[in-house]
Amino acid sequence: MEAEEEGALLAARLAAGGQGHVLRFWPQLGAAERRELAAELRGMDVAEINRFFRRARGGAAEGAPDGRMEPVPRDVLGSASRDRGLLPGWESRGLAEIAGGRVCALLLAGGQGTRLGVPYPKGMCDVGLPSRKSLFHLQAQRLRRLQQLAEERHGEPCCIPWYIMTSGRTMESTKEFFQKHRYFGLKKEDVVFFQQGMLPALGFDGKILLEEKGKIAMAPDGNGGLYRALGAHGIVADMERRGVRSVHVYCVDNILVKVADPAFIGFCLEKGADCGAKVVEKTNPTEPVGVVCRVDGVYQVVEYSEISLATAQKRGADGRLLFNAGNIANHYFTTAFLKDVVNTYEPQLQHHVAEKKIPHVDMETGQLVQPEKPNGIKMEKFVFDIFQFSKKFVVYEVLREDEFSPLKNADSQNGKDNPTTARHALMSLHHRWVLNAGGHFVDENGTRIPAIPRLPNGRSDAPPADVTANLKDASDLPIQCEISPLISYGGEGLEKYVKDREFRAPLIIDEDGTHELVKNGM
Repeated sequence: MEAEEEGALLAARLAAGGQGHVLRFWPQLGAAERRELAAELRGMDVAEINRFFRRARGGAAEGAPDGRMEPVPRDVLGSASRDRGLLPGWESRGLAEIAGGRVCALLLAGGQGTRLGVPYPKGMCDVGLPSRKSLFHLQAQRLRRLQQLAEERHGEPCCIPWYIMTSGRTMESTKEFFQKHRYFGLKKEDVVFFQQGMLPALGFDGKILLEEKGKIAMAPDGNGGLYRALGAHGIVADMERRGVRSVHVYCVDNILVKVADPAFIGFCLEKGADCGAKVVEKTNPTEPVGVVCRVDGVYQVVEYSEISLATAQKRGADGRLLFNAGNIANHYFTTAFLKDVVNTYEPQLQHHVAEKKIPHVDMETGQLVQPEKPNGIKMEKFVFDIFQFSKKFVVYEVLREDEFSPLKNADSQNGKDNPTTARHALMSLHHRWVLNAGGHFVDENGTRIPAIPRLPNGRSDAPPADVTANLKDASDLPIQCEISPLISYGGEGLEKYVKDREFRAPLIIDEDGTHELVKNGM
């Protein structure tokens, strides 16, 4: 098709949808810029975008859920700390499912490291561990160890396929990173990349914003864009072809994530669940984390900004916060449920509106405007939006210090959720693993460093957790200790390396054995 003819067709389609201004600077564009803009517009359904905007703005006026919230009932809740006697059974069930090739992991990796101050995807971040392993590297090695554990238990080689959803901004750099590192020892055919969709940023009037004269301001459609992408790229069909029945979905930025956690999967299978959410107990009423609960009898995540202080402060008879199930974007789905979501429910999902400061080209002057206050919206769906369609929903509570330390900010920022806190969380966990396996740390004088008991969540009425959860070194900074995921997935199998031995930090335990990086003060 001739360029002029295509330009006329695009102009007519945009004008019909009230978005004709997008081509305002078309006459000023060079041939290459016109081709790029035309390609971007060709795949854009203007009528659909307008419909998304109307529905999203209409839904924003709904009343706050505050008065209609109910906490998660105990009969759908499993707890790694309160149900310790059931954990081995859940884990065995999960490992059997893994050994049978019926489990996959699905990683949400669309996020750039912008807030971390790096120009590449979050999964490539190195938080300063002694090994210098990235988040991607740690997760890949956890999968390899889990495959090994399942094989040892059941005597058959097995595979956990790893599906990785990227965004347009992170796809190429992520694939190149995996290729460069030879897929971290995993088989290339078992690592499947696919891309989530993008949506244009809109002004408050619903008009598409331009990032440059020949470029639309685009943004990923949120982690809930997963479900549309699963259909668009044939991912559910691929899962079915491989015999996968259980899917573990998680976000890239949690350094402690137990990828394809067999205990979580086993718990969900035992309960006959089609959908499950892993949660951590909220530390205090005002912690800025969404809460898994029921609203009008339907399970959902209510954002912290939608909950009044009075509701957030409510406590049950046991002294715990009533609404304490903190969402950590860590979920279980059956493949059958995902198939229903993709084929039936996804079009019913409504976009959430985020008001943002969006740099854009002024339509009158052609100058780039850097707004000082929000001037438009980005529309996104959330991965938890599909809880409402579950026929059997369950919640699995884990200890934060064992499983959740997100990486969101640069070290220069507020001192929370940054590379230092992530690194300390992992080393603290690994220190506890060593103590639990009968090892000890000594200071430069050869004196054993004491481990001090800690009350869970600071409450004297809470039942004590196990040794792993209850031991913490006496200093403010964690003992420097890193254990390769290829050696231990969750603290298992360390006795042969550490039992009745004393170590000086930093301690590394990897495939080559144990290494004390500092000896005799040198």
